[in-house]
Amino acid sequence: MKEQYSRSELLLGSEAMDKLKNSRVAVFGVGGVGGFAVEALARCGVGTLDLIDNDTVSITNINRQIIALHSTIGKLKTEVAAERVHDIDPDIKVNVHSCFFMPDTADSFDFTQYDYVVDAIDTVTGKIEIIMRAKAAGVPVISAMGAGNKLDPAAFRVTDIYKTKGCPLARVMRRELKKRGVEKLKVVYSEEEPITPRKNSEEPQNGRRSVPGSVSFVPSVAGLILAGEVIKDIIG
Repeated sequence: MKEQYSRSELLLGSEAMDKLKNSRVAVFGVGGVGGFAVEALARCGVGTLDLIDNDTVSITNINRQIIALHSTIGKLKTEVAAERVHDIDPDIKVNVHSCFFMPDTADSFDFTQYDYVVDAIDTVTGKIEIIMRAKAAGVPVISAMGAGNKLDPAAFRVTDIYKTKGCPLARVMRRELKKRGVEKLKVVYSEEEPITPRKNSEEPQNGRRSVPGSVSFVPSVAGLILAGEVIKDIIG
């Protein structure tokens, strides 16, 4: 075991560290939530990471996304995240998929290759497709619910989707997953009631949906919780 993981090994043990090294985890969405999940998974020594996102870093990401810096503006988030992972551990294998995951692109992914799937995207259609594909492949999946318009990092909970309350995204997901016969899904969600954003220059126009407010200390916590659950489940 590498010396850089020695502090982790003190808590987890050598067998667990070997399991992590031999595991492959897919993270769908590497923004405010997913970026921190990737960070923690890499620092725990997960051997192979698949990073899926089609977005580029923008200046409005800098306030909350670990991969967002002035030096990375305009670059693909997956490429920036991959470079960061390799700077953490050059031996981690990173598979980059710079695409928008939706039902029409889902066939490009073989979910049976993954040991765990992290859903950190914010489109309902995409989230449902990830969950259904993971369930069909028999692969454990954990899904992040809404982290926007929240200010209390202590309000996050890990539970089953059907036990969530107060989260608008979780409400929609419960309804849609029930229609599809999904009986359970591990999620990270916030019990905090969403805050109504103040008006700003990014207010929706021509029917576009409103832009949620977000800060550095909320989506980051959700991402770290996601990663922690993945690690605990992998090592048993």
